[in-house]
Amino acid sequence: MQKKDKTEKTLEESFEILDNIVAKLESGKLSLEDSFGMYQSGMELLKECSRKVDLVEKKVLQMDAEGELREF
Repeated sequence: MQKKDKTEKTLEESFEILDNIVAKLESGKLSLEDSFGMYQSGMELLKECSRKVDLVEKKVLQMDAEGELREF
């Protein structure tokens, strides 16, 4: 198992942060500059989430007809 960097967020933490960003953007209470900054932060976080999901998908194993595990 890989050691997790202390600053690296779990997917759940990242999704919660994304939810908060979306809520703030939808509130309409931010300046245009603040909205743009939050949007950029959200897009970077979304890219990181996508990268993590891709890694997990590559590690998922499938059992073949002979009962052996193989990646798909």
